[in-house]
Amino acid sequence: MKKVLFVTSEAVPFIKTGGLADVAGSLPRYFDKDHYDVRIILPKYVCMDERFKEQLRFDTRFYVKLSWRSQYAGVLESKANGITYYFIDNEYYFAGTKPYHNIYEDVEKFAYFSKAVLEALPKIDFHPDIIHCHDWQTGLIPVYLKTEYQKDAFYQNIRTVYTIHNLQYQGRWIMQVVKDITGLPEYLFTADKLESYGEANYLKGGVVYSDIVTTVSKTYAYEITTPSGGEGLDGLMNARRHDLYGIVNGIDDTEYDPAQDPYLAFPYGIEDAPQKKQENKKQLQRYLGFAEDADTMMVGIVSRMSSQKGFDLIESVLDELLADTRIQIAVLGTGQPEFENIFRHYAWKYEDKLSANIFYSEEFAHRIYASCDAFLMPSLFEPCGLSQLISMRYGTVPIVRETGGLKDTVEAYNRYEQTGTGFSFCNYNAKEMLSTLYYALDIYYNHRDDWNAIAERGMRQDFSWGRSAREYEKIYDRLCGNGNG
Repeated sequence: MKKVLFVTSEAVPFIKTGGLADVAGSLPRYFDKDHYDVRIILPKYVCMDERFKEQLRFDTRFYVKLSWRSQYAGVLESKANGITYYFIDNEYYFAGTKPYHNIYEDVEKFAYFSKAVLEALPKIDFHPDIIHCHDWQTGLIPVYLKTEYQKDAFYQNIRTVYTIHNLQYQGRWIMQVVKDITGLPEYLFTADKLESYGEANYLKGGVVYSDIVTTVSKTYAYEITTPSGGEGLDGLMNARRHDLYGIVNGIDDTEYDPAQDPYLAFPYGIEDAPQKKQENKKQLQRYLGFAEDADTMMVGIVSRMSSQKGFDLIESVLDELLADTRIQIAVLGTGQPEFENIFRHYAWKYEDKLSANIFYSEEFAHRIYASCDAFLMPSLFEPCGLSQLISMRYGTVPIVRETGGLKDTVEAYNRYEQTGTGFSFCNYNAKEMLSTLYYALDIYYNHRDDWNAIAERGMRQDFSWGRSAREYEKIYDRLCGNGNG
């Protein structure tokens, strides 16, 4: 039985700000429980829902030496979905109305968290074979483990896997401040270790000191080795390319199941999807104030509104698209104020064609995935992406840019070979995106049988977490010496 500890700053169902929580909280449930004991440890945030706090059981308490400080740490425990969760408790660090505040507070918070996790292991009587760290917030764990904790026999044979969910976020801060916070020796703050462009870099430390580095799609694993995608660390990623793996994220196929989705008025499976999707669409059209017309192509957008997600491309073609095309667009999300306001403007100008819903609702997101014909996701970069996987699960045809996980998971439609699960374009160019949208509209309106076949192929794809878990198991086996990975 291999013992694995996931270390993360967030995990469903307890705390979530983004996709990291879905991965960290969902993936452990899909490992082979006869061979892997996978547990999760994360901060006990004051902002966690009270109903979750009531489930926690006190385990132990101790003090953490963080440079010249000595800080309290409590460990609490809970179980959810058959998985053991541990929580590091310290209200000084984990107070506030949200998990993250600002970089100068967070670098100390997660330095403390990293040491508290390592200190907790012998006290909770769990000796992991592998510590699986996630994103910059846990980047110091491999650093501490491979340096100061190597003096203790308990820690000497623990291996590390480090998963990058988004290389853009690196945990960079003033060198001298980080030295003071962490108490790490001077020799670690050099260009081949934690130093990056004159600052200390937590993510870089995690990459340098981990045994294996993974990221969330094969294409993104390649992109981060290039100057355009490496966010200043492409040289390091190239140096580690033989230990760098891309494993596509999955989705929870019980939560995202159109046949059993409680948010849908008309649940459906593969066989009755074309008819039932039209019924769901008409209901959504009524709700949004659109004309009820099951034949009008409806495009969904569920996203954080940012340049990374391609919203500047959408902005530059939206007026032309809405003025000249028989189309309806349902938008859900929040983000940069300029993009929120652009959608508000066009929802006013084209109230019969565009609905701007500047908030987030899980129920409404499910209804958009189920009711729309197409889903637009023209990202500048996308490490993995979950929305395109969900849309295919619901028979909603994705229209994406070929980057990262979007390239890996959406096969471009080939009209002559009758293959593909969506539509895609290569260059980050608004006219290229618009041309692809027009092509998709042509197939939808003039070749409906082909469109329905694209949607059906998408619904038949396997993007469950089980497939991802098998890939991680190979890496764990390799690290433990009984597999080739």
